[in-house]
Amino acid sequence: MPSYRLASCFVRNARLAVGLIASLTLFACGGGGGGAGNAAFFIPPTQQPATPAPAGPSGESTVLMRVKPEAVGVNCSFGGARVEAGLDADNNHVLADSEVTSTQYICNATAVADGLSTLARMRAEPAGSRCAQGGSQVLAGKDLNRNNVLDDAEVTSSAYVCGGAPGATGAVGAAASNGRDSLLAFAPEAPGGTCAYGGQRVQSGLDLNANGVLDAAEVTATAYVCAAAPADTRWVSVTASSVQTESNTGYQANSSTGVTLTLPPAPTVGDWIKVVGVGSGGWTIAQNAGQRIETRGLPGGTDFDWRSVAPNGSWSGLASSADATRLAATSTTGELYTSSDSGASWVPRLTGQVWSGVASSSDGLALLAATNGGALYRSTDGGNNWSNDGSSQAWTAVASSADGSRLVATAYLGQIWTSSDGGSSWTARESSRAWRAVASSADGRVLVAATNGAQLYVSTDYGVSWTARASGQFWWSAAASADGSILYATVDTGAVWVSTDSGTTWEQRSVNRDWRGIATSADGRYVLAATSGGRLYESSDSGQTWRATSDAGAWTAVASSADGVKVAAAKSGSAIQLGTRRTSTTLGTAGSISGGQQDSLELQYVGGGVFMPVGYVLANVAFVVR
Repeated sequence: MPSYRLASCFVRNARLAVGLIASLTLFACGGGGGGAGNAAFFIPPTQQPATPAPAGPSGESTVLMRVKPEAVGVNCSFGGARVEAGLDADNNHVLADSEVTSTQYICNATAVADGLSTLARMRAEPAGSRCAQGGSQVLAGKDLNRNNVLDDAEVTSSAYVCGGAPGATGAVGAAASNGRDSLLAFAPEAPGGTCAYGGQRVQSGLDLNANGVLDAAEVTATAYVCAAAPADTRWVSVTASSVQTESNTGYQANSSTGVTLTLPPAPTVGDWIKVVGVGSGGWTIAQNAGQRIETRGLPGGTDFDWRSVAPNGSWSGLASSADATRLAATSTTGELYTSSDSGASWVPRLTGQVWSGVASSSDGLALLAATNGGALYRSTDGGNNWSNDGSSQAWTAVASSADGSRLVATAYLGQIWTSSDGGSSWTARESSRAWRAVASSADGRVLVAATNGAQLYVSTDYGVSWTARASGQFWWSAAASADGSILYATVDTGAVWVSTDSGTTWEQRSVNRDWRGIATSADGRYVLAATSGGRLYESSDSGQTWRATSDAGAWTAVASSADGVKVAAAKSGSAIQLGTRRTSTTLGTAGSISGGQQDSLELQYVGGGVFMPVGYVLANVAFVVR
């Protein structure tokens, strides 16, 4: 590790060597094109320097520093700055070339594809509040007018290199015999915890053994000059029909017939690519074997793949276990079906009733079904065996806690009924109203019940007491997140309403449609809602935005797994539809993602063959995910 003599034996010289290090904090080289830029930055010393040796004969000399641009060449492959320092031997406060004893380079991390350079310059700082003994001011900023001169109006940051207090005049003669030089040593710093993108390590200390080399035992302070995150090294314009991409490169798809860009075949973790649609033909990012792209959070990235299952029916209710392995469906024409294989096959369980709804525990074993004008039916073995409570009411809806112990049921022009023992006994709650729907949190504490033509009612004490919320609407269905903080309710010929504070306040989060059933994931983020005579609509942002999915029809009921990935939907007179929400592209060469003109996407490799989106711009409706 080379060493550089920076100062003589005076007290303030050792102090200023550390001050020189600290003053580099605001200096930067080069501007970034589309990324973070090529700026260098400084980490302050990790230790304080040792007490320097006694003053020498003069006590007047000062350590000076100057910064000069460094052109592209041997010292800096992409240019940068040269930092020179030395003792002001002639005491004229100007660092002459003959006085330079230390030179160090701060180089741009990469070449700048475009953008503004960052410049730095120095000027004398008179003695005052900033520097009691005077010193130098280091100014930095972007070269906005591109004249390669840092004008005053372009200065955005500054730092100060201040002189120390004058040293005492030393004795005449061999006064320097006790003195020790202050040395600096520079060494490369590999990328890691201290400098994420590498840089240089700067160490300082007193030359105690007077050998002109800063030995390890003499180091009293360490600082780091770290390279900033590199900007885009290059953009490639692609007009061909296909191209093999390289890591850490941006591509402009500039064709009227479309461009296919294949992901890098052997990326390392942290590598990225960017694609921008310039031409009218758009672009497609293709994959190699074993690769896939995560698509959650991308418009179009969480759409569903649908398939039809089960016999046709006039479906009124659907329920799902947390993992969607067990499903239950009710029909107004008399049938109740269950499935224990994720909907691949269905078994008829009960017939001859006008079923109005069904609810399930998280494991799918505890089921509660309601009839319009009859009893409540419950099963504890996934639907193999059933018992009823002997009641006879116009039951409209039921809901269950995750463990199936706390149940709630609503009756039209009747009361709300709750059970805390899995349905063995029931307690009437709230007044008689035109109750139409009900939903429960996972623990059964937070409940929301909807009326036909009046308000929503919310309970936060397991149904013991209820508070009217929102305005009077023709409410149709309701859903709740697992913790009960996010609640949903649909309105017939109205909007989807959402509460994010356990039902205290509500807001509309959709356009008006003939909304029917609604279901949500456990975290309340992923939502599926049905419309009568229209399509299903899905949201991946708690109802902030909605996208149509599936075909059109008289949709009535929906259900969701806890993670929102698997759903079931039913429409009158048709088979049940099962949907799987996409969370990534298809694994391997069959998978891809496409965008159009003015659409852009940035992907980063996270390991295991997986690329993650870290940024996008969408000018069209959605990305196309395969």
